[in-house]
Amino acid sequence: MPPETFILLVTALLIDALFGYPAVLLKAVGHPVMWIGALIGFADRNLNIEDWPRLTRKLCGAVSVLCILALVAAAAAAVQRIASSLPCGSILTALAASTLLASRSLYEHVRDVAVALEKGGLPAGRLAVSRIVGRDPESLDIAGVARAAIESLAENASDGVVAPAFWFAAFGLPGLAAYKAINTADSMIGHRTRRHEAFGWAAARLDDLVNLPGSRLTALLFILAAPMAGASLGRAFRAVVEDARRHRSPNAGWPEASMAGALALKLAGPRVYGGVTVDDAYMGDGRRDADALDIWRALRLAKAAWLILFACAGALAYLTSQF
Repeated sequence: MPPETFILLVTALLIDALFGYPAVLLKAVGHPVMWIGALIGFADRNLNIEDWPRLTRKLCGAVSVLCILALVAAAAAAVQRIASSLPCGSILTALAASTLLASRSLYEHVRDVAVALEKGGLPAGRLAVSRIVGRDPESLDIAGVARAAIESLAENASDGVVAPAFWFAAFGLPGLAAYKAINTADSMIGHRTRRHEAFGWAAARLDDLVNLPGSRLTALLFILAAPMAGASLGRAFRAVVEDARRHRSPNAGWPEASMAGALALKLAGPRVYGGVTVDDAYMGDGRRDADALDIWRALRLAKAAWLILFACAGALAYLTSQF
């Protein structure tokens, strides 16, 4: 990798943490993930035909994902190449990378759930959490709302921050953009539903694959960050060892288990999506009666983990600059 890669990563992480994605820009031109989503939606509407045989739909889904990946990666490579030829090109590349990170927006969305519970009680909490999770909000009590927010924070800390940072460090802006394309495809079509089980098969399997390193790194960061956030390092480690692999997702269990253990909570377990109860293993062996205070504790843990990530990227930036 180029020696400036980690310098760009540090800059991108800092830009995202301080500013996020400006609302004025979102209103004017949308967001890169929205552009990727438009491509996926076009493919879904035109190539996922319910009357077609299952194998045909599976192949169409795989080809669609690969074509979108190629297009997105090529566009990102062009942006990186053009930026590198301009004055302040490194800043432009870091700015582009920061649009595909989500530490600030994730923090704000989860914080909003804690604030809603504190100020508006259960109805406000349900409304706030419905913006970040797919489960039925009316099925949740206060503890369920708090657990849902914490679980979303844990999983999206990997999907929205650590995994994108990893793929940027590995392959630059094209790697980061390709990762976000896969992650977006999984969120849109990677569901085990009648419409998407075949067409979204490739997206779901690719997402499982590319999230392997990020989910493990996120669990490690939560474990290391636990003492900084007044949480338990030992319980976080034990929960990962005992519970992470029992989660129905090959990746989500790692950050969820480490956060559950660190906060002495019991996360995951049976949940309701679209009126259907999804049975899942519990992560951690602590309390189920979470509340807004536990959401704030989870946010402190996430901030500490991101600080460690930033420090590691900074250390690697310094070391690579010496050779």
